Amino acid sequence: MTGAKAAARDEDGGRDDRAAPIRLCAVSRAHHPVENLIRFVPAPDGTIVPDLARRLPGRGVWVEAKRDAVTAAVRRKVFARSLQRQVAVPDDLPDQVDRLMTRRLAEAVSLANKAGLLVTGFTRVEELIGQGKAVVLIHAADGAPDGVAKLSRKFGAALGAEQAGHAIVTELTGSQLDLAIGRSNVVHAAASGGGAAQRIVQEAGRLRRYRPEEPPVLTSG
Repeated sequence: MTGAKAAARDEDGGRDDRAAPIRLCAVSRAHHPVENLIRFVPAPDGTIVPDLARRLPGRGVWVEAKRDAVTAAVRRKVFARSLQRQVAVPDDLPDQVDRLMTRRLAEAVSLANKAGLLVTGFTRVEELIGQGKAVVLIHAADGAPDGVAKLSRKFGAALGAEQAGHAIVTELTGSQLDLAIGRSNVVHAAASGGGAAQRIVQEAGRLRRYRPEEPPVLTSG
């Protein structure tokens, strides 16, 4: 059986993503890698819930990991049609997904901090960038634009604008960073190499793709 046929067999077909890395979006009917999709499953009470980790039991429905696709799935009653059963779909399902993705990103930042990979504060972040050790740069979404731009330019000069653009995280607010790191008034942070740092980039990229496009953070003059 070809990969396309395996993916088209149903929207879910099981939870072994290694055996079936391509799935069918229930909204667009286009095939995508599982990392570009969100799996939704019915809870025991019939309520549709996001399964971002792709581990919950039962048959799932896959939707492209973009807010407008999830919104369309709710509006067009895609979940009931795909599962061929009556289900309850929360009106705020797109917001639920955003909150869960935000939580996963905050958890990734927290893990990097506990692993000793994270520094905070403008001066310490600037030093880490200058030493060539920073692989992830984090700004509070509500941080001052001048400080954000200055550190981003230095980071872009150190890594190259394209690579730095993927590794600059601006999806968390200052209060969310405070909670994740366990400190107050966090505006800037940076992480050195390690798996925990790469998870920050992955989770931030996932959340960034989900949300409507926003102007990119400057990484060059």
